[in-house]
Amino acid sequence: MNRLSEILNQSEGRRLEFKEMLPSNADLAKTIIAFANDAGGEFYLGIKDDPREIVGLDETKFIGIEEKITNIIHDQCHPAILPEIKFLNLEGKHILKVQIFKGSNPPYLLKKKGFEEGTYIRVGFSNRQASAEMIAELKRQQHSISFDSEISHEKSADALEFLVFEANFLEKTDEVLTSAVLKKLEFIKSDRGITYPTNALVLLSEDELKKRLFPYSKIECARFKGIEPGNFIDQKSFENSILTQPEEAYQFVIRHISQGTTDYTGVYRNDRWEYPVIAIRETIRNAVFIGTIP
Repeated sequence: MNRLSEILNQSEGRRLEFKEMLPSNADLAKTIIAFANDAGGEFYLGIKDDPREIVGLDETKFIGIEEKITNIIHDQCHPAILPEIKFLNLEGKHILKVQIFKGSNPPYLLKKKGFEEGTYIRVGFSNRQASAEMIAELKRQQHSISFDSEISHEKSADALEFLVFEANFLEKTDEVLTSAVLKKLEFIKSDRGITYPTNALVLLSEDELKKRLFPYSKIECARFKGIEPGNFIDQKSFENSILTQPEEAYQFVIRHISQGTTDYTGVYRNDRWEYPVIAIRETIRNAVFIGTIP
């Protein structure tokens, strides 16, 4: 019960939803599908959200409510979703908890609408229809395939320019980036006798293919005059290999923050940046690389 009391103090979000009464069949199915496609979630019935209040359920209707929920899931959701349903007592009132676990066979969808219109994901505290890109990502999850390791058939690996990556790899590992190494790292794969780069290698390259396939794989930096956007003092867009983008963005930030003197040690001056530069560099690098390299 302590955990339930803590949950009642939380806001609705990606993995949590409250309802005073049973929603419409379609709304309930969308929530369950969105939870299964995402990180799972908990749905509480008998609790008003705004303002948060435990209203409770009629105990005599428990069996009917449970049957209705399981029928909605069985009739409207595909593939099969197995919920965990519990009836709880809090402050002398009865509530129902439906727990949906992250599905192992995504994408989950409304049977009658199909993939394009019936697949939902969780965005904040709401259910949103999944885009074609998100549906493709859910299908990759089903087969345990990451986007980074997918083959890019637009150009052979031999024709791709990734000199920056080669030089960086040699500098960091003291190892030549041979075909065998690229294959081991899943940066290249063979298909019908031709060796192609994966999406990861395309992103690491400085090739024109990267800009064509991934036009948004760039960092845009701007310094504004005042606190309102629109009046630029300086603006840069970094579109080369993602290996160089973080450092270029970091240097942009350094150019636009101040460095002041804190004190002196003997005849030596101790300077300090306006913001912690190590944290700035790590933040930029993490934003670019987490989830990018397979």
